[in-house]
Amino acid sequence: MPTNRGVAYMGPGVVEVQGIDFPKLELGTRKCDHGVILKVVATNICGSDQHMVRGRTTAPQGLVLGHEITGEIIEAGRDVEFLNVGDIVSAPFNIACGRCRNCKEGKTGICLNVNPARPGAAFGYVDMGGWVGGQAEYVMVPYADFNLLKFPDRDVAMAKMNDLTLLSDIFPTGFHGAVSAGVGPGSIVYVAGAGPVGLACAASCQLLGAACVIVGDMIPERLAQARSFGCETVDLREDASLSDQIEAITGDPEVDCAVDCVGFEARGHGSDAGHEHPATVLNAVMEVTRAGGAIGIPGLYVTEDPGAEDDNAKIGQLGIRIGLGWAKSHCFTTGQCPVMRYNRQLMNAILYDKIKIADAVNVTVISLDDAPAGYGEFDRGAAKKYVIDPHAALSA
Repeated sequence: MPTNRGVAYMGPGVVEVQGIDFPKLELGTRKCDHGVILKVVATNICGSDQHMVRGRTTAPQGLVLGHEITGEIIEAGRDVEFLNVGDIVSAPFNIACGRCRNCKEGKTGICLNVNPARPGAAFGYVDMGGWVGGQAEYVMVPYADFNLLKFPDRDVAMAKMNDLTLLSDIFPTGFHGAVSAGVGPGSIVYVAGAGPVGLACAASCQLLGAACVIVGDMIPERLAQARSFGCETVDLREDASLSDQIEAITGDPEVDCAVDCVGFEARGHGSDAGHEHPATVLNAVMEVTRAGGAIGIPGLYVTEDPGAEDDNAKIGQLGIRIGLGWAKSHCFTTGQCPVMRYNRQLMNAILYDKIKIADAVNVTVISLDDAPAGYGEFDRGAAKKYVIDPHAALSA
């Protein structure tokens, strides 16, 4: 029997590389004839993984992590018609059946048939259907013909893998945040957060033609990374208001649109930066977005946060100034990014050298054994996107 190893969550602040079961084409007691087994080529550490590792969710001990997966098909079920063994493919982090009402409407982030607890599923994530994660050597992907994006040329794919691996989540997620905020040619945009999703969103805004992209964060290294590809930045540790900092850049205290790439672990601004205030970003972006503007919210907000500092936040109830958003006629877009809505077009943008997304997010390749150290460095604010290379395929 072939062996397999994966990165498992073992409790707050602790992840371990462990031996895990080799995947089978099975769903419980049933054969999974529509699935494939992937030899993982690249799998990435995501900020939403960090929410679990910090103990800020109800993730169970032993959960195998990883929802950003790119791999080579080594086995295919008998119902897989349009993919072949040897294909290099990107797996959207959303697991979707392709058959329910939502999937047929393109809302693959809230598929109705892949999670008995709620709409929507993902690999290796709490409350998202119990699917085994892909921070591993091998993983099973169901509904393969529907879910997987095949790269057209194997050699080109491997040469551009540092970019293409980002198609499973953060590039489409950042792009979705920009699109849902209404970014277009000439837009002035504020992006909250300079983690990997925020940087991917900022690069996406540029791809969409934004005139000025302003990125806010509290970590100087991450702000420097945003400036490295042409963004303006604001340091949210400063006591100046966000609107004053934006006005110092553009001459106007408001922006056309804004994107929240932080989520529920947001902190206060200025002198309050050391304290957690989960509604801070949402309230700030409403303040600085012009009347009639739109706000994209790819940042994660949860229904249960056992580590929250107040009882309301523990059930996802935040102090949002919805009256301000209503008064300014803002449009909000929340929820998981439907990756398949964007991944093929973004793949082409990479293949035709229209964007260097790996450079924008500072991709850093590590081994599977180095994953625990990568989690620790990422948690301390490293301005890097850690890509795990389980089979040393990227260093070959």
